[in-house]
Amino acid sequence: MAIKRKERSFSSFVNNPIDFTLLITIFLLLSIGLVMVLSASSPSALAESGNSYAFFSKQLIFAILGIVAMLFISKIDYRFYQKFYKHAWWIALILLALVLIAGKTINGAKRWIYITETLSFQPSEIVKILMIIFYAGILTKNRDQLNKYGQGFIKHICLLLPIIGLLLLEPHFSSSIVIIGICSIMMIMAGCKFWHFLASGGIAGIPAMILLIIKEPYRLQRVVTFLNPWQDATGDGWQVIQSLYAIGSGGLFGVGLGESKQKFLYIPEPHNDFIFSILGEEIGFIGCTIVLILFAIFIWRGVLIAMKAPDMFGSLTAIGITALVAIQVIINVAVVTSSMPATGMPLPFFSYRRNSAVYFTLRNGNIIKHIEGKCQSIKEYCRKRD
Repeated sequence: MAIKRKERSFSSFVNNPIDFTLLITIFLLLSIGLVMVLSASSPSALAESGNSYAFFSKQLIFAILGIVAMLFISKIDYRFYQKFYKHAWWIALILLALVLIAGKTINGAKRWIYITETLSFQPSEIVKILMIIFYAGILTKNRDQLNKYGQGFIKHICLLLPIIGLLLLEPHFSSSIVIIGICSIMMIMAGCKFWHFLASGGIAGIPAMILLIIKEPYRLQRVVTFLNPWQDATGDGWQVIQSLYAIGSGGLFGVGLGESKQKFLYIPEPHNDFIFSILGEEIGFIGCTIVLILFAIFIWRGVLIAMKAPDMFGSLTAIGITALVAIQVIINVAVVTSSMPATGMPLPFFSYRRNSAVYFTLRNGNIIKHIEGKCQSIKEYCRKRD
């Protein structure tokens, strides 16, 4: 009987139900993202390589790999990761230390590890996932202490400091912001007091942020440029001004897919962090609204799945992945609309990346879907057992 029960549970897990709302939303975002990469990257790709499809073909390959990875990962019980949450912290530390030792310096920063001339990856993208797994595990283990300031807030924030310290040494300020945001949201959802964050942020967080900005001249210049980009319209303010021109010229319905003018070498690398401005120019306010609604649906489904998850680890994992996508979308859109100082933040499912943000965001969406399916499987098993 025990063997049959095990086989039935495993079979139920393998064939667990799919959250089709989330899955369709992911595929819609991915499809629109691929179309926009093709449109936005063609002039840059032609200028650099003589092939208009150079960037699109790479993005398409990684998208397909992402889908294959999604299908594979969907067969793994997400609770398997909980056994190795401590290892996740050490792996993150080793990866970030390794990039400082063996990473390649590009534009004054060490963020990439090159295995070959054509094969590379950005450890900070992997670290985001590792920190979600680690904090989901450690917060679940210490759930009874989270409402205390010392054992709850200070202890778990201190575990984040070495990771942030290594990221700032690269330097990778934007990834630091994302990871701090994700872990903070997970801690609050797990039971840490919100006023602990407010008090500590006022006492230490804000001064530390100001110090980091003042310490690096390029960060200070970004803040100055944000306040008045037109004072250096042909220098530091060029990119954000061209972004605003693109969005403004799109109007309500856009100038038409593929008809962008700003992508013709006015916006540097328009297929990367500023792809949303090309989106606004070509498909207008209506198109941008549809894309943002799709991201809102993704976030809604993620929060809903976190609420329905059968255990705390699954709930925190789902909320961490949802926060990862949400924070990057908010910051990216804020930067391209000049609502905050510029920082290198990709738009999930859209921005072109050599190690493919598409791969990781598809992986993230599938883990959330898997938690939903696992929840349904456990309920079904309990009903049959009763």
